[in-house]
Amino acid sequence: MIHVMPNQTIQLTADQIDFFHREGYLTIDELTTQDDVAAIREIYDHLFETRAGRDEGRHFDLAGTDEDGREETLPQILGPHRYAPQLEKTLLLANATAVANQLLGPEATCQFAHAIFKPPRIGAATPWHQDAAYWEPAVIHRKASIWVPLQPATPENGCMQFVPRSHQSDVMPHQSIRNDPRIHGLELPATEMHRVDGAVTCPLAPGGATVHDGYTLHYTAANRTNVPRRAIILSASAGTTPRSKPRRFPWMESKQTARMVRQAKARDHASPQD
Repeated sequence: MIHVMPNQTIQLTADQIDFFHREGYLTIDELTTQDDVAAIREIYDHLFETRAGRDEGRHFDLAGTDEDGREETLPQILGPHRYAPQLEKTLLLANATAVANQLLGPEATCQFAHAIFKPPRIGAATPWHQDAAYWEPAVIHRKASIWVPLQPATPENGCMQFVPRSHQSDVMPHQSIRNDPRIHGLELPATEMHRVDGAVTCPLAPGGATVHDGYTLHYTAANRTNVPRRAIILSASAGTTPRSKPRRFPWMESKQTARMVRQAKARDHASPQD
């Protein structure tokens, strides 16, 4: 059977586009349908139940040291479409691509970047950070993240929060969570927390979305509710520009994670390609 991506059904207003570029984030009440959400949630739950990508270092605990047998408080899967290609035929991807083109330009591309799961009661907070702090430091990125909850997202279970206009700053100093290089996730160190000023909280219905610039400070609280908080994130990209003065990110260079060990073993055991 040949699967065809659904037609795009979303058109942003001029006010929404202006708001995103001015404030560094945008809330969209409905990016896709509830039928689409239900289908994606079934795929999502299966990926986490089977720990898809674990041996390749693509499934790991974002907020913990991630040893085998240790309880995960913020598991994530990078590139979930690698393990569920049917995600690439969803209305969500079609509409996210439309949003990317309207915000970043017709050359922008969009793909599933990662899925993040906050378990009930123990789901860890995702500390204040900028996405660009993870990325190649020698260039300036024109990227945005499209964050979509698969159940109601609330302040109690970890909806998105943003610092408006923080995208006007370059990448700020970061560190590994709890300053532990064994942890993949990043956070602002205490010396930078004065930048978190005037934060806004963005609760959403399932299938709604927030869109934020790669340089916008953002955060999600811990999940202290009795239900899981599921979120799937798409990445929109319109390319990069070389920096006039290349820089380095010591917080990434110092990483020594269990995920990196699994990733290296997977590369070593990969069959050579003809």
